[in-house]
Amino acid sequence: MRLGFALACALLLTSNTVSAEPAPELRLLSGHVVDGMRGGNLSGLARCGDELWTVSDRDDDQIYRLDTRESVWKAEAVAIDMPTVPESGLPWGLKSRVWGASFIRGGDLDFEGITCDSVGNRYVVSEGHAAVLQIPLVGPATWLKISPLMVREARASGLLLNFNALFEGIAINPAGDQLWLAAERERRGLLLIKRQQTVWDCDGGCVLLSEGGVEMQPEQFPNARAVSRDFADVSLFNGKLFTLERNAYQICRRDAQTAKVERCWSYAAELLRKERRYPQNYGLEEGLIVEADGAWIGVDNNNGDRADGEGRPVVWRFAAPDGGWSAKP
Repeated sequence: MRLGFALACALLLTSNTVSAEPAPELRLLSGHVVDGMRGGNLSGLARCGDELWTVSDRDDDQIYRLDTRESVWKAEAVAIDMPTVPESGLPWGLKSRVWGASFIRGGDLDFEGITCDSVGNRYVVSEGHAAVLQIPLVGPATWLKISPLMVREARASGLLLNFNALFEGIAINPAGDQLWLAAERERRGLLLIKRQQTVWDCDGGCVLLSEGGVEMQPEQFPNARAVSRDFADVSLFNGKLFTLERNAYQICRRDAQTAKVERCWSYAAELLRKERRYPQNYGLEEGLIVEADGAWIGVDNNNGDRADGEGRPVVWRFAAPDGGWSAKP
């Protein structure tokens, strides 16, 4: 019954887009290369109090604290004693492809996002297993007990169907009892689960948004073409959900309970300058933190060199838009 309800809701979820007017451009303040990530491939960003944290989708046994005191940031590894991964309900075919890919590229868990609650618990999403790991300040890491209905409802709505296109972003509220997950592409989507005693479950339906289709890359992109709509990360700020929409080179503010898009801002003008481009034919931004005075955007360069020769991950700092993140169009 619940699955049928979720499917019906998903079929009603249509593309919520803003007007056709170009999104205003964000102003770049600084950029910081990140040294010391064993596997490279910076794949998420989070702020825990005064500290910034990140993950690599090539490292299964550690996360990273970022030392930001110098212009070049240092990634300090924090080891994890990894518990056994729980069964999520993904089909055998997807899981076997993840297992096979791990021997080639590393990273069976494929960490793709990190977030923190108000007491400093860190939560990391595994794309490879559609699971969420909680890492407390003190004590062992544990996998959240998530109802298998989440994956079932997501797949019934067209999400989590394709290899390497599963969960790509995660955000939690300060109280630590509501969790948002971003499904990457083909179709992309946003899900919300809530803590109910010891199990995280859907409140009605899990799926807030399921959206397919393509959109044009920014005009600054060489040989711009239509590409799949995607989400690369999510950040919760001031009660709103902000999505990093990598292929469109933009950040969008959305209603946290409905996922309806309210306004978007572009970062294409700055990150698509000739000297900052990468040879890949798609966006590479995978980490997002939205704060009152600006936003951090992290780049997963996939071990490729930027046009100016830089081969390490980079985190960019943008100023908040005029009028702040709550400004109306």
